Amino acid sequence: MLALAGCTQALAGGLRPLEDTEMSNVTGGDGISFAAHIVLNDPTLVGAVADSRLSLGFNGDGQNRYLVIKNLRGSIDMWAVSLGVQQRSDGGGDTITIGLPGYVRYGNFGFESLSVQTDPTAPVTGNLGSLNINGNVSLQGQVRLWSH
Repeated sequence: MLALAGCTQALAGGLRPLEDTEMSNVTGGDGISFAAHIVLNDPTLVGAVADSRLSLGFNGDGQNRYLVIKNLRGSIDMWAVSLGVQQRSDGGGDTITIGLPGYVRYGNFGFESLSVQTDPTAPVTGNLGSLNINGNVSLQGQVRLWSH
């Protein structure tokens, strides 16, 4: 076993400093990939909240208004979201690349009601609709970000 470890180090050539010109010719894999399982307001949990709200405030014409999303809930499973760095095709530097997830599954994901109110804690009297998503989505592609 020790002899095998010695052979591996000899093949790798050991560690040595690289000049910038040598470093620009080095290639390899980089970046990270991750999966996520997200559960929001699961009603099956002990002590689950039955009336949750997400409020977003806006000020227009001197009056505060709030977009109130009532009982946001559900689950999302995402697989293989990636984050990495790639060289731009025009040679103008690097880009941060976010790889879209290849698979997304929604389970009872949505909200009970959506309203616009002047008081975010008042009872929800208006309803602009509700949303409930069950299903799978397959995506491909990247989002690339760079600065000038």
